[in-house]
Amino acid sequence: MESTNQLPWGRVDETGTVFVRDTDGERAVGQFPDGSPEEALAYFERKFVELAGQVTLLEQRAKGGAPATDIARAVKTLTGQLAEANAVGDLENLRKRLAALDTTVEELTAQQSAEQKAATERAVAERAEIVAEIEALAAVDPTKVQWKQATVALDDLFTRWQAHQQGNPRLPKSESNDLWKRFRAARTTIETNRKAFFAQLDATHKDARGQKQKLIERAEALAPQGAQGIPAYRNLLDEWKAAPRAGKRHDDALWAKFKVAGDVLFEAKSATDAIENEEFTANLELKRALLDEAEPLLKETNREKAKKRLLEVQRRWDEIGKVPRDQVKPIEERLRTIEAAVRKLDEDFWKKNNPETKARSEGLAGQLHDAIAKLEAELAEAEKSGDSKKITEAKEALTARKAWLAAIG
Repeated sequence: MESTNQLPWGRVDETGTVFVRDTDGERAVGQFPDGSPEEALAYFERKFVELAGQVTLLEQRAKGGAPATDIARAVKTLTGQLAEANAVGDLENLRKRLAALDTTVEELTAQQSAEQKAATERAVAERAEIVAEIEALAAVDPTKVQWKQATVALDDLFTRWQAHQQGNPRLPKSESNDLWKRFRAARTTIETNRKAFFAQLDATHKDARGQKQKLIERAEALAPQGAQGIPAYRNLLDEWKAAPRAGKRHDDALWAKFKVAGDVLFEAKSATDAIENEEFTANLELKRALLDEAEPLLKETNREKAKKRLLEVQRRWDEIGKVPRDQVKPIEERLRTIEAAVRKLDEDFWKKNNPETKARSEGLAGQLHDAIAKLEAELAEAEKSGDSKKITEAKEALTARKAWLAAIG
């Protein structure tokens, strides 16, 4: 006898068997013998809810753009499960929803395929840009490369290459291999050039160390000469400056040795200067006193007296001898000033008493006297006539001729 526990999608008979209404009619989905008919139906309805939840989740994943292959695989699996699902509910509706997902999967596949192609093309272009950068770096003349910066750039490019491989779509094998071969070839070129550069630099530094070591030995050999060796040391210093660099670490150490050799000479000179300064201090005081005696010659007007006095000063100056080195210039300048004043007295005398100059001056003076007399007559006439223009011109001309006459007088 059939049970009256009839629901829209299922029922339970007197034996506890649960049936579901499906597209082809009613079929048994299982038994629940130890419970009530309500519990039996509820159990298989929960099975349906679980299947419906999986379909809903799949729909959401498809809408969210999940990989089409994953969606297609899940659709296939669920379709198989729904064919003879042991569940009570609208199974046909779930099958229709899954069937609708097939169309969605096709659209998603086309969309994702286009996106994948575009992403791959971008990745190829980005990878090619990295290759172009390293090839540009490899093409720079090795003699003009700043190798510290170039090494940093090379490491950065390789890091970018690795990061790009890990964080982007897989490139087609042929393009990927071609780009890697170009990248590797450029990197090899840079590494080869760098090794060659530093090998040459090491050779240059080694030669420079040899040159500078010889200069040190020559400088150290000057020590017995003391202060007398300083000119030779300065010549060696010029050679040192012209020598190539030996590398910062070596250059600093070599320079320290070279400088020590020079310090020995300059210390000897300082000691000698100290002794001489002590000896010459008394001479300085004597010369200062002599200058005090001689400086009235700056105002002397008698040429013969000035010359005689200057000769006496110069003789005594030489007899006194040297003064401390730092006082030579100021003391000599005072003497040069006195000598210049006496020399000017002599020059002025001969300038005035040179026969040729004197004759020219006397001739010119006569001409000027005549011109002045003439201009004075013209001025008197102009003043009588009241001609202001002629008065002004005559006065200006008179002033000029009188100034010339005073200059040659």
